[in-house]
Amino acid sequence: MAASVACQAAVRGLRAASTKQLLVSRNQLVRVSPRRWLNLQEYQSKKLMQDSGVTVQRFFVADTASEALEAAKRLKAKEIVLKAQILAGGRGKGVFDSGLKGGVHLTKDPAVVGELAGKMLGFNLTTKQTPKEGVKVKTVMVAEALDISRETYFAILMDRSCNGPVMVGSPQGGVDIEEVAASTPELIFKEVIDIFEGVRDDQALRMAANLGFKGPLERQAADQIKRLYDLFLKVDATQVEVNPLGETPEGQVVCFDAKINFDDNAEFRQKAVFAMDDTAESDPLETEAAKYDLKYIGLDGNIACFVNGAGLAMATCDIIDLHGGKPANFLDLGGGVKENQVYVAFKLLTADPKAIRASPISQHQHGHLCNGAHFPCAWLSGPGPRSTKPRITRSSAPALKPLMLTEQCLADRRHIYFMFWRLKLKEQ
Repeated sequence: MAASVACQAAVRGLRAASTKQLLVSRNQLVRVSPRRWLNLQEYQSKKLMQDSGVTVQRFFVADTASEALEAAKRLKAKEIVLKAQILAGGRGKGVFDSGLKGGVHLTKDPAVVGELAGKMLGFNLTTKQTPKEGVKVKTVMVAEALDISRETYFAILMDRSCNGPVMVGSPQGGVDIEEVAASTPELIFKEVIDIFEGVRDDQALRMAANLGFKGPLERQAADQIKRLYDLFLKVDATQVEVNPLGETPEGQVVCFDAKINFDDNAEFRQKAVFAMDDTAESDPLETEAAKYDLKYIGLDGNIACFVNGAGLAMATCDIIDLHGGKPANFLDLGGGVKENQVYVAFKLLTADPKAIRASPISQHQHGHLCNGAHFPCAWLSGPGPRSTKPRITRSSAPALKPLMLTEQCLADRRHIYFMFWRLKLKEQ
């Protein structure tokens, strides 16, 4: 299926639903289930970069129009850029319900910054990536506007094929790197980083030269590259992407815009970073699921899915779609799930008003992903008399056949159907 439902879910963060397995010893296998991916606002990423010595624009953050005006005066810049802080892209072409057009504005007058901030803060900004009603803007960033004479692309990311971090760069920045890779692959440069040595001076200088920096700027760019790698290690990042890494007419190398992805399994030692997580714009059900290490992604359909195993969850979504239905969610309990997590998962499903209570439940009966006794126990331990609970029907039919039960659920929204798909794994 070219545009499968599973692919749609994957685009929205399905990587968080995967389960990593680490072999600790010959007889011990430990599962590490990643949490929901961390979301940081632009100013928070810039602050992390600034703290690591990476050159960024001077900026202040404001929560009120008066604070924005004061910040603009303190900058004493020739030109000021005011940016609404939301997690969605396309802010520049967005529209506020206050009537203001654009979430990014340039001006040379600090007084105008205060006026614009008053039309941004407390109002909803709608872009191509936000819900129809938009997202309320609670914070704005007031920054020094710098001219860019040349734009390049630079990133540090984890690469499975190299078993570690790599640097990727291109002299063609400011555009989607995928377009550059497709049209002019010879302009993509890659350097594998030795995790014991780090970024060597010759590697940093070679990458700076490949990005097109010349003379004193080459050494300056190499220094920024090394500082970015220090940040990559310091915050346990899986990716630090700078687009553009720009050159100014005054002879500065500046990181104008950056995206940082973090290893969620490092939360225990990155308390300060993860404390900045902004969940205000996230789906409340997804946020609640993350508290219990459940992988929940809301979809547009009306058939609820309750699945054990990320791969089976994707297959369940695709099979429902194949038979003319539309899944309301992706929900993977993951390995080692406990009774309280199953109970919370039930609550998440029943909290979705658009979802018909037909829940294909895939469980590895012979794979030992989880204890099957947790399912009925979680159901029985819920509040309220048993007579008010949704009725449970258990089916041990093959995987495709139970899907016919979803037609029955269209007529009765009170039912939850347990469909245990018995998958016998061949012994190795």
